Order: sequence, then structure tokens, then C-alpha cells
Amino acid sequence: MFSYIVRRLLYTPLVVIGVLIVTFMLFRVVQGDVSAEYAGKNASAETIAEYRKELGFDKPLFINSEAASERGVLAVFDSQFFHHFKNAVTLDFGRARVSKQKVSSLLAEGAVPSLTLTVPMFLGTLITAVTISLFIALVRGSTLDTSVVVACVCGMSLPFLALIMFGQYFFAYKLEWFPVFGYEPGFAGAKYFVLPVLMGVFAGLGGDVRFYRTVMLDEINADYIRTAKAKGQNTPRILYRHLLKNAMIPIISKVVLAIPFLFLGSLLTERFFGIPGLGYLMVEAIGQRDFQIINAMTFVISVLFVLGNLATDVCYALVDPRVTLN
Repeated sequence: MFSYIVRRLLYTPLVVIGVLIVTFMLFRVVQGDVSAEYAGKNASAETIAEYRKELGFDKPLFINSEAASERGVLAVFDSQFFHHFKNAVTLDFGRARVSKQKVSSLLAEGAVPSLTLTVPMFLGTLITAVTISLFIALVRGSTLDTSVVVACVCGMSLPFLALIMFGQYFFAYKLEWFPVFGYEPGFAGAKYFVLPVLMGVFAGLGGDVRFYRTVMLDEINADYIRTAKAKGQNTPRILYRHLLKNAMIPIISKVVLAIPFLFLGSLLTERFFGIPGLGYLMVEAIGQRDFQIINAMTFVISVLFVLGNLATDVCYALVDPRVTLN
């Protein structure tokens, strides 16, 4: 396994380089020079030139023919292409368009509120959905099983935005159980996260229960389950010791690949509940056409996704001895 992990880690830089090339093409070649847009409608030529220098658009995209004749291959170090790579590797994504803060600082500040929201939401949905699916696997084909499937389909059909608005109006405004909107760091701000976490868990249960139910039903009729029943083992032991353990491969595929996106935050939830996480930051950046932030978020989530793929393969081998990593 160690050799496999090392080999995958050696492949990872190649994938990251591919991501950097794609983001460079999107945010430099296709997008073009946005210095005039950043400077404003009535900006002077000097102001636009300052923005071009700050954003790096005063340099050639790849290599300048005149510079190449003088410096040779070293001329590539003065190109936008090289600086795009260097800034990504050093996590220097420049400054935000409006606030003028460092983008790396904004990402670090926004990660804490996002994780405070998404981690409880993720764990709550996972534990609840798996528990319901294990129970439903025992009563498969019954009226309760059919009712749960119908409820899941209805839940999947309900727009998340409508659920957020209902929760804010009924539970926060009418019943006054939770704050409608706001954020406060530390334990004092926990009250602002309860309602959005509950809304997120409820919204995710429909699809997750249907998925995990299918996984459990694929295993419930296996020979090892019948053998465990014949030995007189109790139901909780059969469910958690045998059924859940052998159903871990598809569960890991869904869970581990979802973990990197926890850092991205929840775009709708953060926006409507006023939580200043990365999802809120991303929505604001799109509205303000802040390509520095969008570029940074694209790169970070791509790297996390690559690492998530590696973690998925490693987890396969840990939970299933039949899986070998060569």
C-alpha cells in the first residue's frame, strides 16, 4: 500500500499542473485583460496601467519574442504563465477587487464559518441516513419501506431554497426558536448555526437514504447475513458488525469524495443565513466579477478533490481486505 500511495502522490502534481493550465486558459487567455473593468468607467490611463501591473497583465502571456532573443528560455519567467503557476504554488492569489484584502487571508477567514456549518450538516446527514437505511433494510417490501421511499422522493423534489425560506419564516420568525439571520464567532454564535444545519440535514436525507437503502438491500440477502442469523446473533450485531462493514465500499465512495467540498461551504445556506463562509465569499465574488477569488477557489477545491480521490482508494484497502493496492 505504501508504494501505491507514493505513486499516487507523484501523480498528483501532474494533475495539479493540468488544473493550473485550465485555470490559466480560463482566467487569463479566454477572459482577457480586465484592468480597465477593475479601474472603473472613468479611470485614467495611468490608473489602468497601475491595475495592469498589479494584476500582471503587463507581462506577455507565454513568452515575448524580443525577450526570448535576449534571454532565451529564461524569458518565460517574465510571463503571465509562469507567475500564474508560482502564485498558485505559494498560495499568493493577489488581492480582492473590492476589499483589497489578500485572497489567501479571505480564504483562511472564511474556512472556519464554512466548516462550522458544513461539518455538522455532513455528519448529521450521514449518521441519520445510514441508520434509517439499516432499519429499512430489515423491513424491506413493507408499508413502512414504501412510505420512506415516497417521502425520500418528495424530499428530493423539494427545492432547497424553498426549504430555507420556510424554515426562516416558520421556525425563526413565527415561533422565534432560532435567529433568522446573523453570525457570531465562538460558542456564542452556535445559535445561528442550529437552524441552517437542521435545514441542510433535512434537505440531504432524501437522496442519501435512497442511495444507502439500495446499498443495504444489495447486501441484506447475502450468505453471510443468513449465516449470522442462523448462528442466533442479535439484530444490532448483524446490522453494524456484518451488514454495514460489508457495505462500506460504496459508502466510502460517496462520503470521502464529498469531504473536500465541505471547505467550499454551502452557497445558498450561507447567503440566506448571513454566514460569512467561503460559500458566501464565492457568491459575492461572482456578483462582483472578482476573478482573483474565483480563480483561488477553483484551484483549492481542485487540489482537495485530487487528494480526496487518493484518500478514497486508501480507505477501500483499510475496510476491505479483498482490495489490494499495487
